[in-house]
Amino acid sequence: MNNDFRKEMEHILGENQVKVGEFLSKHTTFKMGGEADYFVIPQSPEEIVELVNLCNKEKVPFYILGNGSNILVGDKGYRGVIIQIGKGMEKIEFGETIEGQTRVLAGAGVSLAKLAKMVAGKGLTGFEFASGIPGTLGGAITMNAGAYGGEIKDCILWAKVIDKQGQIRVIEKKDLELGYRTSVIQKDGYIVVEAEFTFASGVIEEIEKKMTDLNRQRVEKQPLNYPSAGSTFKRPEGYFAGKLIMDAGLAGYQVGDIMVSTKHCGFVVNVGAGTAKDARQLIEDVSRIVYEKFQVKLEPEVRFLGEF
Repeated sequence: MNNDFRKEMEHILGENQVKVGEFLSKHTTFKMGGEADYFVIPQSPEEIVELVNLCNKEKVPFYILGNGSNILVGDKGYRGVIIQIGKGMEKIEFGETIEGQTRVLAGAGVSLAKLAKMVAGKGLTGFEFASGIPGTLGGAITMNAGAYGGEIKDCILWAKVIDKQGQIRVIEKKDLELGYRTSVIQKDGYIVVEAEFTFASGVIEEIEKKMTDLNRQRVEKQPLNYPSAGSTFKRPEGYFAGKLIMDAGLAGYQVGDIMVSTKHCGFVVNVGAGTAKDARQLIEDVSRIVYEKFQVKLEPEVRFLGEF
C-alpha cells in the first residue's frame, strides 16, 4: 500500500476517511467480492473532482460505486480506489411548479426508493416505476434504469457530471443519449453528481396505490429472498431473457451456490456462500446454452469488476 497516496486522499476527505482492504461483499447486493485496496465515500462533487484528479495524477485505477446493485466483483477484489457515492450526496430539493410540472433536484447518492417516496409524498406522478429498483440515482441515470414501462429518460431534464479530466459539466437531456440500459455517461465514463427532473401533479392516494401495486408485483415475481445483482441479462430485441432461459431448461441450474432462480429465470441468485468465479461461470454457461438452442445472444446487464 502506498502510504503517501493514502495520506493525500485523507487530506481531501479528512482523517480516518480512507478504508484499506475493505471487502466489497459488504457493499454489493450479490454479497460477493474481495477486498478493494482503498474504499472512500466523498461528501461532495468537489471532493470527487479532487479524488479523480489525484487518481489520474498517480495513475491509480478507480471505480464509481453506488448501491452495488448491478455488479459482480471478483473474489480477489479490486486493485485501486472504490469511490462510493452515497451518504452526503443524497439531497432532494423541490423547485417551482409551472403549468402542473414541478422541478426536483436530487443528488446522485440518493436511493431510488427514497426519491420515489418523496416525490409521491408531494403528490407528483411519473416516478412510481423506480420505487422498487434497488439502486442509487447516479447508477440509474448512467444505465437509464427502468421498470414497468417507465425509464429515467421519461422525466430527467439534465445531469451534472464529472468527466475523465475532472471537469464538472451539465449535460441536457437531448445530449444524454439515453437508450435501453445505456447513455453517453456510460459510454464516456462520466460520473453523475446530481440531476434535475420534472414531474406532473397527481393524486397522492392514486400514486401511492400504484407504487404499492408495482412493489407487490415485484415481490410476487422476483426472488427477493436471495442476494442477487438484479436482472442478470439485457433484454434481447424481440425476446425476454427470462423466458429464453426457462425454455432452455435452465431454471434451477446451479454452479456451486450460484443458481438460476426458479421463481424468475432472468435472475441469478446466491443461495449460500456463492463465489464470483461461480457466478461468472454460470452466466457464461447460460449465455452459451441459450445461444446453442435458440441462436439468440444474451448479454449480461450485470457489470464485472476486479480480479476473478
